[in-house]
Amino acid sequence: MTNDDLRRRIEAIWDRRAELSSASVGADRSDVEQVLAALDDGSLRVATPVAADGSGETGSAGGGWIVSDWAKKAVLLSFRLNDSVPMPGAGGAPVFDKAPLKFAGWDQARFTAAGFRAVPGAVVRRAAYVAPGVVLMPCFVNVGAWIGAGTMIDTWATVGSCAQIGRDCHISGGTGIGGVLEPLQAAPVIIEDGCFIGARSEVAEGVIVERGSVLSMGVFLGASTKIVDRATGEIFIGRVPAYSVVVPGTLPPAPGSDPDRRLPSLACAVIVKRVDARTRAKTSINELLRD
Repeated sequence: MTNDDLRRRIEAIWDRRAELSSASVGADRSDVEQVLAALDDGSLRVATPVAADGSGETGSAGGGWIVSDWAKKAVLLSFRLNDSVPMPGAGGAPVFDKAPLKFAGWDQARFTAAGFRAVPGAVVRRAAYVAPGVVLMPCFVNVGAWIGAGTMIDTWATVGSCAQIGRDCHISGGTGIGGVLEPLQAAPVIIEDGCFIGARSEVAEGVIVERGSVLSMGVFLGASTKIVDRATGEIFIGRVPAYSVVVPGTLPPAPGSDPDRRLPSLACAVIVKRVDARTRAKTSINELLRD
């Protein structure tokens, strides 16, 4: 069955989703399970990058991203089809959930074939893809997420539902990468190839951090956050341009009619410099963050 065929079937099931329950059997359950399995092994993604010339997938979204909302529908349908049940959790602690953990029942051969490293405390739900060469420190990766080869998800970082993390990224300790299942038309957070996201930063609400960018510690980005290029004054919203170096900042309050009235400043993010791919490859993170 092609993805187009599967998409049409999932859309049809979605239209009569009120009929589904944990007692449902047959083709509906099989179709939903097929989508979950494809998300799990990486053959299907919730969001797919498109080359700027329209030629297909690339490591960065030079031509934008295509969101497959029908894949999110399949995840939501699975919650209707499955009741919460006790199941083994990470470290042996039991959980009560609708979705099993990705590593449930895995043996030496399965981990070896997958090719990534998962240290104690790494929690990944089924239908999230983890590529070879990834290192998972104690972290949480939710359903529908995609993590590219060579990336590290550091200690206590979270990767939300359907978030897309590119290749050779470092998601630092305590970072929150937001997820989204609903609304269906909402795009997930996307971190493109070669990005560094500093400790305790938050990227949420469908923000795209483009290829090679560096976010310092404590940068908070949401759909309405103003991202100001200090050199040019240009303002970006919802997108960090490729190869940007970003730090937290504030915008001064707008002047009021009453000079004695003190207005608060507003938080923003500031692009302090931009570098090309060659400079980014040769320069350490500490050097980039020095002004």
